[in-house]
Amino acid sequence: MVTQSEENYLKAIYHLVKQGSSVVSTNAIAKKIHTKASSVTDMLKKLADKELVDYKKYQGVCLTKKGKIIAANVIRKHRLWEVFLVEKLKFSWDEVHDIAEQLEHIKSEKLINEIDAFLEFPSHDPHGDPIPDRHGNIVKNNSVNLLEIKIGDEGVLAHVKDSSDIFLKYLNKNNLALGYKIKVIDIEPFDSSIKIEVKAKQIVISKNVAKNLFINI
Repeated sequence: MVTQSEENYLKAIYHLVKQGSSVVSTNAIAKKIHTKASSVTDMLKKLADKELVDYKKYQGVCLTKKGKIIAANVIRKHRLWEVFLVEKLKFSWDEVHDIAEQLEHIKSEKLINEIDAFLEFPSHDPHGDPIPDRHGNIVKNNSVNLLEIKIGDEGVLAHVKDSSDIFLKYLNKNNLALGYKIKVIDIEPFDSSIKIEVKAKQIVISKNVAKNLFINI
């Protein structure tokens, strides 16, 4: 049996690997889940004993095949619950993350499979993140970060990296949502802020905002 705390660690390692790290440091995990490095080390030893991670002191950690499947399943549940909350219960996309954090630890595989079918097998959650299938397979996001495109280019907002309620409320306030067409009007050389056009309205967003927006060109 894998505990809720262990699932959170596996999920954190999974996300860090997806960001480009083949081996994850204890400090990176500690920062991700807001705890002390010493606590991370203790947990990694427990996960290694359960053959869920490969851990070498001072060298970092990576997930085993078994650990990857468990982590992907937790993420699948989280993202399916977000879809359910938005589509069926009419929650706003900025309200669902914290609720899904609780619901993702429900153990019933039958329940999750039934919800998946009930939702007609969605491929992405309300923030544009791909949903793993029941075997842990996940499609690759081919969207492009807004910072990578040039003046005059345009595309459809497909994914937001930051799913915190404060960031999503900022997007709501500025009329930015998935599926909206974004056109880059100008880029400020001084601070890399970007003037964009959305629904015939022009706004300026910071580099920090732009790095969290991904579009399909």
